[in-house]
Amino acid sequence: MNLPVTRPEEIGLDRERLQAASDLLRKWTSGADAPLPGGCILVGRRGKIVAPQFLGRQGPEAGAEAIRADGMFLLASITKPVTYLAAMILVERGLLNLSDKVTRHLPDFAAQHKEDTRVIHLFTHTSGLPDMVPNNEELRRQHAPLKRFTELGMAVEPLFAPGTGLSYQSLGTLMVAEIVQRVSGMTIRDFLRKEVFDPLEMHSSALGSRGLARERLVRVEVPDWQTGTDFGWNSAYWQEFGAPWGGMFSAPEDFARICQLLLNGGQLNDVRLLSPGTVQTMTTNRLVDLPELPEGTVRGKPWGLGWKMVHRASGDSLGDLLSPRAFGHYGATGTLCWIDPEREGFCLIFTTGMLSKNSWRLVSLSNMVASAFR
Repeated sequence: MNLPVTRPEEIGLDRERLQAASDLLRKWTSGADAPLPGGCILVGRRGKIVAPQFLGRQGPEAGAEAIRADGMFLLASITKPVTYLAAMILVERGLLNLSDKVTRHLPDFAAQHKEDTRVIHLFTHTSGLPDMVPNNEELRRQHAPLKRFTELGMAVEPLFAPGTGLSYQSLGTLMVAEIVQRVSGMTIRDFLRKEVFDPLEMHSSALGSRGLARERLVRVEVPDWQTGTDFGWNSAYWQEFGAPWGGMFSAPEDFARICQLLLNGGQLNDVRLLSPGTVQTMTTNRLVDLPELPEGTVRGKPWGLGWKMVHRASGDSLGDLLSPRAFGHYGATGTLCWIDPEREGFCLIFTTGMLSKNSWRLVSLSNMVASAFR
């Protein structure tokens, strides 16, 4: 069951300001030269949501049909904190420790002198791993399975010693997913379904599109290197691949349940996935736990466990008007999520225009939504 839908005024939101954000998204998704093919804004507060508005087209191609109200978006890197959430379930069960050396669970990870890397480094982008394996594009051209990416990821040479620097890395998430698989004996896709999506009744969400109605999948703009290929974000191969770092599909009203779960300290209705203390640990700056990081990095690029902490001066700001306790994530396909405990609310801006071209648009919409909280 989705979160209850209510009028903005009933949860302390300014109707006109929310409508202004929707009007701007409508402008950006209208016409043949629209900078964004399609999108949706969903805002929630105090356990309820305002009915989402779906605007634009179902895909970037000319003449694409109107976007579906039951559309499921490719979240891209907003997948990462969901994968880390799965790992934190294992931490609470005593099966995994953030202080563990990665090699306790993945012995082959020791290649290229990575034996001192700890699990917390994978969560906080401080492992020294590169973002992707060096032959990432070639693997996709070959329609390689996830297992092959994992094998090559464990063999890569690090960019720096663990805990001494920060470099955004999808490979860290892949390694955590592999740990979840080995510890649980389940695929990461099945673990998320059994331990997260099914308990939260997120029936329009999955890691990878297998089993989902293909006509509901919202198609996205792709970078030049994917254009005309059979391995791009809209290809059957990649949609079904289920990358733990960026392959989750979800309907906005589904993902709202994860946001509310975190606002509630790990519980939604009668379902508890995490303890309040675990949620607090995940959603506060954990770079303070790493003594070899430069102070400027700790203060200026804060990360929780899988979640980006709000910081207005960063080049990938979640918004300028959020409280210091807010956290969230971006996705390369044009998605943004923030959760603000001080405001008791959250915002999902799911679009289909590439983040690399439209990050400023997402921040603008984020600011307009944040200004509606009274």
